[in-house]
Amino acid sequence: MSKLSAEDRDDLPAKEFAFQKQRKEPIEDAAHVRAAIARFNQVKGVTDKERDEAWARIERAAKKHGVEIEEGNWREIGR
Repeated sequence: MSKLSAEDRDDLPAKEFAFQKQRKEPIEDAAHVRAAIARFNQVKGVTDKERDEAWARIERAAKKHGVEIEEGNWREIGR
């Protein structure tokens, strides 16, 4: 996975994060998309609606970067 420095992370536009308001889980490349899926349930302080929106962004980023997602939605992670 490409390593993001604090400065690089701060420079990313909000649209490059699964959780845009919180600026959590960058999704700007395939490795980060995979990491966002793996850590999805670790994000605290977000509503189910925000999770639904973040999952939709992850799905779009996964398609863009050629990442296959086994789960049909975020509620299936870890099953």
